[in-house]
Amino acid sequence: MWASCVLQECKRTKNRSMYNRNRTNRGENRVIRFKCTLQNTITDVLRSRGWQEVKEESGDWDFYWADVGWMREVFDHCYMEEHMRLNHFRNHYELTRKNLMAKNLKRLRKQIERDSGKIEAAKCDFFPTTFELPADYHIFVEEFKRSPNSTWIMKPIAKSQGKGIFLFRKLKDIMEWKKEDSWKIDGTKDDREPVENYVVQRYIDNPYLIGGRKFDIRCYVLVTSYMPLKVWLYRSGFGRMSNTRYSLDSIEDTFVHLTNVAIQKTAPDYDPEKGCKWSLIQLRMYLLAKHGPEAVETLFRGMDDIFIKSLQSTQKIMINDKHCFELYGYDILIDESLKPWLLEINASPSLTASNQQDYDLKFKLLHDVLTVIDMEGKLSGKEKQVGGFDLMWNDGPVHCEDLSMEGAPNPPYTTNTMLGCFNNREENLKKMMRSHGSSNKT
Repeated sequence: MWASCVLQECKRTKNRSMYNRNRTNRGENRVIRFKCTLQNTITDVLRSRGWQEVKEESGDWDFYWADVGWMREVFDHCYMEEHMRLNHFRNHYELTRKNLMAKNLKRLRKQIERDSGKIEAAKCDFFPTTFELPADYHIFVEEFKRSPNSTWIMKPIAKSQGKGIFLFRKLKDIMEWKKEDSWKIDGTKDDREPVENYVVQRYIDNPYLIGGRKFDIRCYVLVTSYMPLKVWLYRSGFGRMSNTRYSLDSIEDTFVHLTNVAIQKTAPDYDPEKGCKWSLIQLRMYLLAKHGPEAVETLFRGMDDIFIKSLQSTQKIMINDKHCFELYGYDILIDESLKPWLLEINASPSLTASNQQDYDLKFKLLHDVLTVIDMEGKLSGKEKQVGGFDLMWNDGPVHCEDLSMEGAPNPPYTTNTMLGCFNNREENLKKMMRSHGSSNKT
């Protein structure tokens, strides 16, 4: 029954796609039909573009903002016409599940060390020492005993929003994950419920503090192709602040150590209007005032390296499909020496706004994602900036030709990234619209 429904949907999609393509060939404006599994900011953006919403489960579509469950169950059975677009790659989890991300980054580091030596491999030292439990329990114990006074953090491999995370300093706190032989002494199989898979990481206990409080940074990276690798970096983002002053005296206090909004908004003194976020431009200006341009540029170039190297770690195993793209939410922590650390990568970054400022940021972000994807066919393909997105990698590093761009006067680097700089997206979009209008007249 299920397979029959999928087959019928695919046939209808194919017929509708051929009809739309014929209309396009005749010079008619094609109506873009979209489906969306979410009811938040992305739905508002899709409707604002004048696209036609398909609410029927078996309805035909051109663009689908799908959840990962749909990718897992339906994608492999669905016919995709040339122009159709989808917001996930088939095996996106290779980068976004915490255990697989660590495994792929470790493999990349070993490969770089073999090919280019230890000095070059050291550039991959941007994620904490990580083990998967219970599989790596005994290896982890050896590492734990080498530094018995360290603090460690446990994270479930496939959960988000801070769920299930806790800190510990004693092995007795994680005995539940001790790897045991699944067979008893009498030869019968142990029928105990298996524990949930976790990663355990060395806790970065010297974070950079603002006002005595811990924070991390959410950045948005858009990948439109893995082969060749094509990466766009969004200029805007935000710092997620803790409501409680940082201290290692109480590692049980999640309000101190976890900056997730889902955690912080449950704090007794949380103010929903004020929120717990700083804009990325505000954060960059603060760091510039405290440490000067050279140190801050080094920090942000380090973040660029994290984005590219993490994507390269899965480039050869990611199932590249011309219909797919991915908007990743990167979580970066800065330590007291201004070193950036990769905490995790999200395939479904939260699109629900916590306040009006957050809604405005996410609305513009998603609007620019759709402009880059270019369902309307308005772009030339040679753009280095689209709205708030800068093309940072196109089968190699992309360099900025205009070094006097507004918000970044005379930068000491040539990479085409402006993370945390002035976001001139409205000016850029208007310029592209004028250019497109001129092309149509011609």
